[in-house]
Amino acid sequence: MDGQAHMESLKNKIIFITGASRGIGREIALRAARDGAKIVVAAKTAEPHPRLPGTIHSVAAEIEKAGGEALPIVLDVRDEDMIQAAVAETIERWGGIDILVNNASAIFMAGTLETPMKRFDLIFSVNVRGTFLCSQACLPHLKKGNNPHILNLAPPLAMEAKWFKDHLAYTMSKYGMSMCTLGMSEEFRKDGVAVNSLWPKTTIATAAIAVNFPPAVFDASRKPAIMADAAHAILVKDSKTTTGNFFLDEEVLRAAGLTSFDSYAMHPGAQLYPDLFVG
Repeated sequence: MDGQAHMESLKNKIIFITGASRGIGREIALRAARDGAKIVVAAKTAEPHPRLPGTIHSVAAEIEKAGGEALPIVLDVRDEDMIQAAVAETIERWGGIDILVNNASAIFMAGTLETPMKRFDLIFSVNVRGTFLCSQACLPHLKKGNNPHILNLAPPLAMEAKWFKDHLAYTMSKYGMSMCTLGMSEEFRKDGVAVNSLWPKTTIATAAIAVNFPPAVFDASRKPAIMADAAHAILVKDSKTTTGNFFLDEEVLRAAGLTSFDSYAMHPGAQLYPDLFVG
């Protein structure tokens, strides 16, 4: 990206990112690392997964190589004790938290009759409860942070049946994250803590798309870097005046001065596949 779009920096910002061992979380971490940020790589994967790339340790090494500092922590966002311990370890290491990125998410795309309660409980405990719990644990420190932000990887809220009918449980769980944005942005406005959502306009080429959608969708997606650049553009904004927004990645970058998005496409010139909850 050109310098015009990103004059500000995340240098020395202390950033806690959940689900940071791969995909969008990893990309957000690496973009911040190039500024010289201090990043907590909080995710479940400590040992290599048989089918998926990335561990907290491999991403920590990439962060250090890119110019940032890294603190890899094994974290399951369903576990309250682990979250409290991870936050405590962050404070012990760096003395504060400036930014929380609630990126960890579980996906299960099925109709009502095809959704086992075990899956229902998983997506709610990761998406809604995990986002609420990580925010709750970090907020006392964010209130003392430097230009503090919470960024939830969650869709814009639109109470239309078409977004619910095919995968009701998943939509409710993602909208639960969006409702955290809606409520906390107003609740903590007086404290100067920004709370925003970011969602992609198109599908993003991640493992979740590769596993849950046909190969043609993956090929018609954009690279995770677009979400990282959009997140960066949000996180450098004044937390007192940028809160309660449901941002789409492309719109954020257009507002920052970007006009061409070809470099983000898996296959430049291909017809892009719109993401869920958009349109």
